[in-house]
Amino acid sequence: MNILIFGATGMVGQGVLRECLLAPDVERVVTIGRSVTGNTHPKLYELVHKDMYDYSGIESELKGFDACFFCLGVSSVGMKEPDYKRVTYDLTLAAATVLARLNPGMTFTYVTGAGTDSTERGSSMWARVKGATENALLRLPFKAAYMFRPGVIQPLNGARSKTPLYNGIYVVIAPLLSLAYRLWPDRMTTTEQVGRAMLIVARRGAPKVLLETPDINALR
Repeated sequence: MNILIFGATGMVGQGVLRECLLAPDVERVVTIGRSVTGNTHPKLYELVHKDMYDYSGIESELKGFDACFFCLGVSSVGMKEPDYKRVTYDLTLAAATVLARLNPGMTFTYVTGAGTDSTERGSSMWARVKGATENALLRLPFKAAYMFRPGVIQPLNGARSKTPLYNGIYVVIAPLLSLAYRLWPDRMTTTEQVGRAMLIVARRGAPKVLLETPDINALR
């Protein structure tokens, strides 16, 4: 498979990239973002692209992919709805619309979050915007599209958040996360499992398109 990854410098994206590079059936991995990940691997090509809303100049480099793993996202804390919509809905659809046209056989997987509002009418701003983004993605003419809705994610294998505050929190609670994952495996997942689950849906699909934490963990 040829895989395209958005958000490979983030915590989830780091875990997804690692699993893709380890998978024997993945021949090529291309990351796209405003900066490189810093990884080197024979399978890996890093595409630096500054304008994540316009892909007209690089369309030739976005063809021939079997799957896209879209792990790019920001926290809604302190943001107004129009601003959050621009960096969530608008940015995601700018990329996905182009990819659907260039790769009709692609499987597109989007990382959203637990509590996403598919009705787009709830009281939570971020959940409405994420729900609208999911709904729009599912209408695009991909071969298949899946929405990953993880809750708490335990970073493994050196994956780190880009936010220093979150990194500090993860360091403090790491022993508790490991224990919680063993006690309540249906309530949390890991960066490793998210990456492996994405590869599984790219290979053979999944029973449903909206995948909550238990569904992600069940993909083996």
